[in-house]
Amino acid sequence: MDQQETFLSHLIELRDRVVRSLIAVGIGFVCLFPFAPRLYSVLAKPMLAKLPQGGQMIATDVTTPFFVPMKVAAMTAFLITLPYVLYQVWAFVAPGLYQHEKRLAMPLIVSSTLLFFVGMAFAYFLVFPMVFGFITGYAPEGVAVMTDINKYLSFVLGMFLAFGVAFETPIAVILLVKMGVVSVQKLKEFRPYMIVGAFIVAAVVTPPDVVSQFMLAVPLCLLYELGIWLSGFVGQTKPSQSTEVVENSGK
Repeated sequence: MDQQETFLSHLIELRDRVVRSLIAVGIGFVCLFPFAPRLYSVLAKPMLAKLPQGGQMIATDVTTPFFVPMKVAAMTAFLITLPYVLYQVWAFVAPGLYQHEKRLAMPLIVSSTLLFFVGMAFAYFLVFPMVFGFITGYAPEGVAVMTDINKYLSFVLGMFLAFGVAFETPIAVILLVKMGVVSVQKLKEFRPYMIVGAFIVAAVVTPPDVVSQFMLAVPLCLLYELGIWLSGFVGQTKPSQSTEVVENSGK
């Protein structure tokens, strides 16, 4: 009975924290709603800057001019409230963690969030201008480049996700070393395969142009090296004192 009550209390707490997160995102969306068209203009700026003079985007569906900016506003609201959402996640799982796990988890949550934002910024400020300039520069003479705003949004979100996840590489490497799955020496030996794998991943998740593939693969390799370097300071998890006591008592 106690276990059932505990399980129900966890479910109620989970529900409350999910509701709080949704309310926070909803409030952010309501606040950003009046600025939705302007937010899309900011998102589309890298593409518009590379179109020929007088070039513009198009909307092929009747409802697209309204719903696409709303999607951008919702995405922006989620990103703004992401620290609060992650805090709710942390508050839910923290009571079940050991002290050494708590010390590691919070820095990893903060750093992984920051790295994801850095990956998105890298794509927006560096990758998009080069990719769009490369693509529009190869348009045949007499062809007007006019991208549909819904397809452009899908493309941008895909690139944001790809670069955001790619910039999580150091966190993944540190976790693998910390959990004892692999050693730092093994990661160094795996370096040539990582380089090949980075270019394969870049070829799969980015558009079929050399520029975007190169600009994803190179950061992946550099972030892998950063993860190896940081793992040297973190090291593997040492056995707890209670475990050592049990082992010694059994001898």
